[in-house]
Amino acid sequence: MAQHTRASHSISIDDLSDRATITVEEAASLLGLGRSAAYEAARRGQFPTRRLGRRLFVPVPALLEWLGSPASN
Repeated sequence: MAQHTRASHSISIDDLSDRATITVEEAASLLGLGRSAAYEAARRGQFPTRRLGRRLFVPVPALLEWLGSPASN
């Protein structure tokens, strides 16, 4: 039987410095949420997201502002 492996979406605030956007799954990891809870929070507008076609992204600058974290210069 084939074993399926899931890509890791683990991320920390330090990993955001060179990223413009992250996935909802990466935001979930950063916020300590499960995937479903993160998509539900995104659907409700509880954290910043942008849609491009069918894909949903989290803009890093908006997320850092939402978290109250100073943006890196």
